[in-house]
Order: sequence, then structure tokens, then C-alpha cells
Amino acid sequence: MKLEVPVTGNVLDIPVKTVDGRETALSEYKGRVLLIVNVASKCGLTPQYEGLEKLYGEKRERGFVVAAFPANDFKGQEPGTDAEILDFCTSTYDVTFPIFSKISVKGEAQHPLYRQLTKSGVKTTGDGPMRERLKSHGIAAGDEDDVLWNFEKFLIGRDGKVAARFAPT
Repeated sequence: MKLEVPVTGNVLDIPVKTVDGRETALSEYKGRVLLIVNVASKCGLTPQYEGLEKLYGEKRERGFVVAAFPANDFKGQEPGTDAEILDFCTSTYDVTFPIFSKISVKGEAQHPLYRQLTKSGVKTTGDGPMRERLKSHGIAAGDEDDVLWNFEKFLIGRDGKVAARFAPT
């Protein structure tokens, strides 16, 4: 079932579920800066959890939050259940930032949050090298608005609007 949420420019009111199953919305983080990241446990970029945790630790007292959204959209690199994902993140990378329930970030089953993020009109910074890398592996990168791969990042301002978008590196 596809949940339809209109594209409004503000991501804070979109319903999401925490990794432990609690229904919520990102409005819980209103007034803070969010870095929304689609993550995966079996990706070559998975060690980025370490840097994300470091960034969160350094900036959270100033109102910065990393929000991780596991997704299995790219070569099945996040096959685990929510419980397995949480266990992996906390035991392997000591993650303390919020982790949400596994969603889809592209295609027919795309979660409304990622529909909003990708339709924000904010263009991806630094996507050229990743597009070339995917092409060299015979993987189509998709449309310009599509999430390229795991660990793409969306910076959300204190007003709830997409301020920047960064390709995975």
C-alpha cells in the first residue's frame, strides 16, 4: 500500500517509524538541523557509520541530528530486519543517532519522506564520480532526482526544508 503525502516543501510532518516500531514524525526534531541518510549494512560505504556517529557526537549539542533510514533498494545490501539492523549499528559502530524502520527510497514503493526529499528541487552535489562508478559496474544511475546509492545525504534546515543534497562518496 502506497501512502500518499503531498509534496509541501517541509519534511517534518511526514509520518515515519523508528527502528523499534514507534510511529512518529520528524517534527520531533523541529528547530534542529537534520542530516537524513539512507543506510545499508552490507555496502562498501557502510564504514560511513563511523563518520556519521562522530559528526553527530560533535554537533548534537548544537541541535544537529543524523537520521538513518535503512533501505534495501541497492543490490540487496540491507537484507536484515529492523532488529538485526539496530543490533549491527550499535554493536559494530556504536551508533547513538536515531535509526528508523527500513523503507524504500526509490521506485514504486518509495516512502513519502523520500518522495518529498527527491522532489524538493535541490540538486545533488558531487554526483558525477558516483554516477561514473556505477556505470563502470554496469549499474544504471537512474534519473537526476533519484537517490543514486546507499549513504546519499539530505541536509534539512531548522525550517524543515531541504537545504542541500550530497551524493554518496
